[in-house]
Amino acid sequence: MLGRLNHVAIAVPDIAAASATYRDTLGAVVTEPQALPDHGVTVVFIDLGNTKVELLEPLGAGSPIAAFLEKNPSGGMHHVCYEVDDIVAARDRLKAAGARVLGDGEPKVGAHGKPVLFLHPKDFSGTLVELEQA
Repeated sequence: MLGRLNHVAIAVPDIAAASATYRDTLGAVVTEPQALPDHGVTVVFIDLGNTKVELLEPLGAGSPIAAFLEKNPSGGMHHVCYEVDDIVAARDRLKAAGARVLGDGEPKVGAHGKPVLFLHPKDFSGTLVELEQA
């Protein structure tokens, strides 16, 4: 069911500062910030060739990233994203196996313009999992 690792997401309190660190210290190419109001975040991506790093900053006080940063003020790893061929089939299989899909269970359009879902971290060894249709 799982495809390749699409990205590892890191929540940051200041996306401009974090982007500068990746760009200036590590020599990474960093995309322009992209606001995703439906997800309550602003994101940038760092392409590593075989996968990406996503930096997430809260977009508004109601952002789930704001709550994460309250507990982790310096930021930290937020989630991992795996690709799947058919997100609805993957969701149905996971739900049948007892996994909890967050939100209303329906895929939303993610940062790459593709359907995404999030799975409850308590079902995956404490790690929030995002699925993205390849």
